[in-house]
Amino acid sequence: MRLVVDTNVLVSAFLWQGTPGRLIELAGGREIQLFTSRVLIDELAEVLQRKKLAKHVQHTGLTAAQMLVNFQKLATTVTARRLGQQVSRDVDDDDVLACALAAQAEFVVSGDADLLVLKHF
Repeated sequence: MRLVVDTNVLVSAFLWQGTPGRLIELAGGREIQLFTSRVLIDELAEVLQRKKLAKHVQHTGLTAAQMLVNFQKLATTVTARRLGQQVSRDVDDDDVLACALAAQAEFVVSGDADLLVLKHF
């Protein structure tokens, strides 16, 4: 199964495991394929560096940079082109959709209401 996982789900997976963490386990076991893009990697790097997450990152025993490197080892980075027109209510979420198109992903995994409202893309 080919997936693009939104930043909010990845952060939950890295910091709190749970159901989102299961996606990382499945990708590590090659049961699913994760895809990302340069824009999404940059966003993940920025979010993991946020001061409000510092204690949670520290609690994992890894640095934000190590988490990012580990994710990049699991995910295939694709070249995603900007969409011709805005699709999501939040223009930044179009980067997730563009990545999904470039990866020919079957699903986008997100907790973002601006993406969830789309249902199908």
